[in-house]
Amino acid sequence: MTGTSAYAKVNGLEMYYELHGTDSGQRPLVLLHGGVLTVGLSFGAVLPALAATRPVVAPELQGHGHTADIEREMSVPGLASDVVALLDELGIERADLLGFSLGGLTALEVGVRHPERVGRLVLAATHYRQDGYYEEVRDPEYASPRLPSQADFQEMADAYAAVAPDPGHFADFMAKCGTAAHAPLPWTADDLRALAAPTLLVLGDTDFLRVEHAAEMRDLIPDARLAVLPDTTHMALMRRTELLLPMLEEFLG
Repeated sequence: MTGTSAYAKVNGLEMYYELHGTDSGQRPLVLLHGGVLTVGLSFGAVLPALAATRPVVAPELQGHGHTADIEREMSVPGLASDVVALLDELGIERADLLGFSLGGLTALEVGVRHPERVGRLVLAATHYRQDGYYEEVRDPEYASPRLPSQADFQEMADAYAAVAPDPGHFADFMAKCGTAAHAPLPWTADDLRALAAPTLLVLGDTDFLRVEHAAEMRDLIPDARLAVLPDTTHMALMRRTELLLPMLEEFLG
């Protein structure tokens, strides 16, 4: 397995991305991390196994990790446009997408607006309406076991400080992420009904997202399946390798 990193000029960003795996003839897999996270924090547990049999592209989105922020609002449509521009830059016509949380919203937007670019979709902890989240998650003043712990937040801050071009930008960056996360989402039920890509929905049973909402998405998307991981919070979801990896391997083929 090889692993390299580089930057691409897309939509005014100097976008950091990593390349892993080998050219096995399989469609490339694009990993889209969660909000305030990095490639490593979101996918460190699953990336080696996923890259053992396929090429993997793992970018860091606007303002995240190695990718410097720019004077532009952070929005799901904007992040999706960046991902499509990166695929163009890399000469990738069609890819499978695995998105977690904010990365899942980004992946869903690519799937809805650019269906010709997407083979299969894995949407981890991803909602399509804001009421898909528990009220206690949408209210940051509410203490909830569903929310990241102080240790989780410290891990995010430490990862940012270690690699960000401007470590002092963290507070402003967090505010932009919060605005993006709570903005109205750009989809209707009809958008999900028209989604062409086979889709795997994954969430934890103690996630941000209501299981009923994920089941509604499963019913709307024509070729969708749903997995609920037991005893799993939002932050633990992508680390449940013993449950996740067999499902991902079977679904992605």
